[in-house]
Amino acid sequence: MAGAGPSGPGAGPRQRARPAPRPSRLEPAGKPPRSPRTPNPIRGQGANRGAARPSGPGGAPHPVRSNKTASAASAPAGPGRGVCPEPRVSRGWAVAPGAVLRPTSLPAQEPLRSERPPPARQVCHLSWSGRLLLPSLGHRADRVRLSATMLLQRAMIPRFRQACRLKLVPSRLCIQACSTNDSSQLQYPSLAFSGDNSSTKGWRVMGTLLGLGAVLAYHDHRCRAAQESPHLYTREEVRAHSSPETRIWVTLGCEVFDVTEFVDLHPGGPSKLMLAAGGPLEPFWALYAVHNQPHVRELLAQYKVGELSPEDKEPFTLKTSDPYSDDPVRHPALKVNSQRPFNAEPPPELLTENYITPNPIFFTRNHLPVPNLDPETYRLHVVGPPEGQSLSLSLNDLYQFPKHEITVTLQCAGNRRSEMTRFKEVKGLEWNTGAISTARWAGARLCDVLAKAGHQLCETEAHVCFEGLDSDPTGTAYGASIPLARAMDPEAEVLLAYEMNGQPLPRDHGFPVRVVVPGVVGARHVKWLGKVSVEPEESYSHWQRRDYKGFSPSVDWDTVDFDSAPSIQELPVQSAITEPKDGETVQSGEVTIKGYAWSGGGRAVVRVDVSLDGGLTWQVAELDGEEPRPRKAWAWRLWQLQASVPAGKKELNIVCKAVDDSYNVQPDTVAPIWNLRGVLSNAWHRVHVRVAP
Repeated sequence: MAGAGPSGPGAGPRQRARPAPRPSRLEPAGKPPRSPRTPNPIRGQGANRGAARPSGPGGAPHPVRSNKTASAASAPAGPGRGVCPEPRVSRGWAVAPGAVLRPTSLPAQEPLRSERPPPARQVCHLSWSGRLLLPSLGHRADRVRLSATMLLQRAMIPRFRQACRLKLVPSRLCIQACSTNDSSQLQYPSLAFSGDNSSTKGWRVMGTLLGLGAVLAYHDHRCRAAQESPHLYTREEVRAHSSPETRIWVTLGCEVFDVTEFVDLHPGGPSKLMLAAGGPLEPFWALYAVHNQPHVRELLAQYKVGELSPEDKEPFTLKTSDPYSDDPVRHPALKVNSQRPFNAEPPPELLTENYITPNPIFFTRNHLPVPNLDPETYRLHVVGPPEGQSLSLSLNDLYQFPKHEITVTLQCAGNRRSEMTRFKEVKGLEWNTGAISTARWAGARLCDVLAKAGHQLCETEAHVCFEGLDSDPTGTAYGASIPLARAMDPEAEVLLAYEMNGQPLPRDHGFPVRVVVPGVVGARHVKWLGKVSVEPEESYSHWQRRDYKGFSPSVDWDTVDFDSAPSIQELPVQSAITEPKDGETVQSGEVTIKGYAWSGGGRAVVRVDVSLDGGLTWQVAELDGEEPRPRKAWAWRLWQLQASVPAGKKELNIVCKAVDDSYNVQPDTVAPIWNLRGVLSNAWHRVHVRVAP
């Protein structure tokens, strides 16, 4: 029977049937009242909702109440507990949306009250705004609660709102205290008070509120103390935190941040943020200006762990006795192959981010210390023929020649040398795939400057020799040369460049003037240019006569004859994979493969083939970048392939090879092209990756 209480031993007397509930004030007029058996969202779900419930050892049922709010407050805990779906106001009670209504025990046979809930049933709730929701005031205890509430709101709520965030969970209302220097979370149960003695209830509320106020005041004190006395760290300590195992720290200005938890959330991917691990963020923010925004700084502030010690707040400077002490500051993302002289390449994941390589991460190849030249006193000496005139050109003089702009890829002869080293030892810097970059260059055409000095093409062989202003302690300068026929050909577009990507040349890349020879090995692009002359023979520079030449795999250092081999000028067809990296784990389903391709001499790349199984089967990649001009394809082509991962594959052996418009193609292995200097390394590029299960 729906209205009957429990029967059997210990059961109390049978109660009268529950009267039909009155319509709520919030229900529209004319709507019929719900049946007692109709599920009530405030009462919750469960059997015998209309029955009286036993309470106490005797199992006596509580009297049935006509007050709807009181019925809601007495809903059972557990799965049947009611949750208020929307704000409701009934008889002076304010209930927050989604608040959990929990009952407290009542003595058996409590007299029926219809005007207000009994004191023992009153519950003090904390709302989302931090306000305490109290029942209607009418007793002394209520006035005490009001006074305590006003005290808390005036003194503590402003700090409370700053320091805490509220979270409603099924069983309790939690207050999670968030500290900038403490990862612990403090949780408090919902503020619910019950008892039989209403005269002491106000003091309980007051004590609880004052205790909460003390906790908040202590938290505020700790926050202020942390701000006033931050932890101090040296740059050496910051550098020690550069991996997930040691935590990932970075600096911005004089502040230190632990971004370990943010690495996987970084929009650009974890690998980009890991480039700054253990070091400063400024070089990367300068490269990607989107980071220097107020909302990014606010996000970063959450991860602050301290500040740099006073002695490390000043930038580190090299000793003046060091011949490299005046070298420029370099971008920390560069992978350094040698410090003195400085040689470095960008990581592969940054190399093909842009068609035009940003100046700070353009690969750097230096042979000697970087000179610091004054643009006001700089002069370029151009030696004229006997019947002509020699020129001494300032920067302003060069600006008077017609300005010519071209996009050109520069590649070091030793690019990908590390792959030859793995096959057999060679001598040279261990370049990976990053000794190649592309920029937009601007300057005067070399043919115009030579013509101004009186030079012209001749029937006999001749060479244009370049000499840089960088030199070793003995005064020996870097030098190189190219054939006069190339230098005088307007279609070859050889430049005396003074701009790189719309800016004056950076010091590492030849400020104030360098040579740019499209389609030719990077060793001939002489930087810090000081002298140009036309000679009947190649430059006698060591780097022209005794370096940058290719030999048979059978030649070793005991049998090598540098005079027997021509100097490298145009480079062979080349391609490499930049994403994914070797040893990386990729997801099953589909994999994105990216890379670059380029060929020397202005030959255009017409196709890039990619294989996921070591060369057994092939797919054609999509080419991006500028459409090449006939015989003037000076810049690389970036390529990309979206490939399906074969089902059941646990590993992929990804291979790429390029074909140029002369149908030159890369060799499949290093063995037939190996040479003792490790130059001209252009075999199929391979990366091995694992497939996530």
